[in-house]
Amino acid sequence: MPDFTFDCSGVAPHRYAIAPTLLFGLKIGEGSGARVHSISLQCQLRIEPQRRGYTAGEAERLHDLFGDRSRWGETLKPLQFANVSLVVRGFTGSTVAEMPVPCTYDFEVAAAKYLHALRDGEIPFLLLFSGTAFYQGESGMQIEQIPWDREVPVRVPVATWREMMNISFPNQGWLRVHTDTLDALQLFKSRNALPDWDAAVSTLLDRAGERPR
Repeated sequence: MPDFTFDCSGVAPHRYAIAPTLLFGLKIGEGSGARVHSISLQCQLRIEPQRRGYTAGEAERLHDLFGDRSRWGETLKPLQFANVSLVVRGFTGSTVAEMPVPCTYDFEVAAAKYLHALRDGEIPFLLLFSGTAFYQGESGMQIEQIPWDREVPVRVPVATWREMMNISFPNQGWLRVHTDTLDALQLFKSRNALPDWDAAVSTLLDRAGERPR
């Protein structure tokens, strides 16, 4: 019976993807010596926010997600980040693979809001592997399910995530608003002869006295 192990060799931005994407380098080992024909691999990625510290500024920006810092012992729960699939080519002993993970900048998604709040340090990910392995057994081709306990903690620099987003959206972010809000903002922009959406929102913040200094 195959005995699979997993490790992460590093994480980097995918510079040629059409949307923000992280590339996770995987090292996959098989300890029984079986010839693996392929693996239909599944990976669930979670963020474990309780596994790092936060500055006062980061805590303020995370208030929407976790509430007051005094309650973080109860509210600092794992965040679902992504579910991805990958077909791993055949090997014997060990192999390496790159796992592309698409990312979103939609602030309605809790993980995106969390990542935007961070300014430095590392992002504590947990990779949970499962899937189906096809291998050569004594009686021919056989199938084995990868156990659910194959987990790998990975710490990704915040700078890596920001570099990835800057490739697709240099010095930009995205907000989703109701169509009525968008119509009203467009009318405000037109009436004030403002050149773009950023100028419209900035003007509103200035008038409300809410722009950070």
